[in-house]
Amino acid sequence: MKFIIRAMYLTALLTFSSLAQQVSLDRVAVIVDQGVILESEIEALVTEVKRNAQNEEQTLPADRVLRTQAIERLILKSLQMQMAERMGIQVSDPQLEQTIGNIAQGQGIGMDQLRAELNKEGISYDDYREDVREELIVGEVRRANVRRRIYITPQEINSLVELMDEQGAEQAEYQLGHILIGLPSEPSEEVIEDARSRAEKVLDLLNNGSDFARIAITSSSGSEALEGGNMGWLNINSMPTLFAEAVQGKETGELIGPIRSGAGFHILKIKDTRGIEKVTVEEVNARHILIKPSIILSEEKAKQMLSNFRQQVIDGDAEFSALAKEHSDDPGSALKGGKLGWADPNMYVPAFKEALANLEPGEYSKPIRSTHGWHLIQLEDRRLDDATDKRKEDKASQLIYSRKFKEEAEAWIREMRDAAYIEVL
Repeated sequence: MKFIIRAMYLTALLTFSSLAQQVSLDRVAVIVDQGVILESEIEALVTEVKRNAQNEEQTLPADRVLRTQAIERLILKSLQMQMAERMGIQVSDPQLEQTIGNIAQGQGIGMDQLRAELNKEGISYDDYREDVREELIVGEVRRANVRRRIYITPQEINSLVELMDEQGAEQAEYQLGHILIGLPSEPSEEVIEDARSRAEKVLDLLNNGSDFARIAITSSSGSEALEGGNMGWLNINSMPTLFAEAVQGKETGELIGPIRSGAGFHILKIKDTRGIEKVTVEEVNARHILIKPSIILSEEKAKQMLSNFRQQVIDGDAEFSALAKEHSDDPGSALKGGKLGWADPNMYVPAFKEALANLEPGEYSKPIRSTHGWHLIQLEDRRLDDATDKRKEDKASQLIYSRKFKEEAEAWIREMRDAAYIEVL
């Protein structure tokens, strides 16, 4: 297989050899299964990391080390994008524009200002759009493949609910730094000992004052290596069990490890801790009309239909419930006049959830695009739900799922990486 794939790329290169004297072709740097990584992609990612580090006033290791980490990240992205193509996962242009609009809104700026900020950073808007599209696709591929590996037992939920009751429904959060000295799927004893030795050397460097972020970028096999190993803020119950047990009782600034897992040897740093988290959850009561584009009904016409419905309702010329019953493509809510009832907004797809977050009670959204189609949404009301038994169980299930998702995602990525054909040219 290796020789066949390489022969294909050599043939392609020879085909264009006659043009090489006139045109400077982008060099293939890595072969990844049925895809390739170009030299320009590696250079672009390294440049982005350097730009971000400069903005954060963060020191970086040598270019050679940055290049190695960049190649690894691009390999994982290529494998997941190839899998997305096989699975038929796509992100439409309307869905993409909706997401970018939400990103800009979340930063408190308009689209023109977002474009200006990108231009100031030397990033073209078209490149930015495609980066966001790829992030959405990779996220969906990961969710689709990892969630089927997760099983949560009733006993796990009950145990966590009891623990939360003992702690008064309050949980500290930790901002963790993470360095992983990785292991292959079936390592030999020699490989394990070598990894253990490297992990201990890394810990010695950190104890002697070396910068954690720089060491993470240089040495870590973790998915957050290029972010300096920053895992962000994690609730004690949402982080991997191994980490949760290790951080309890530790203080800000402490180093922990090396800790052995199936993925390798982990070194943690407690960068900060904060407050407590209450189980109280905001619920929303909403209704919607869903229009699904088809061969007969274009994206633009579906969107225009909902714009017309919105104006009719606002002008008092039509009833929302009547329009939902007649036109909505969501059979479950259409019969109830579009009513969805009280629900945790986290149960909705991202675009729908984000639209609800920006509405006041009684207000109608503009037409928004989600993976299901085009929606016209009315937020009827909000309320804070107290910590009932059902809510505690839901919260416990979400925390366990989040923790297991992180653990299984690492394992899935490692297995996918080990099974792939990869050749650095």
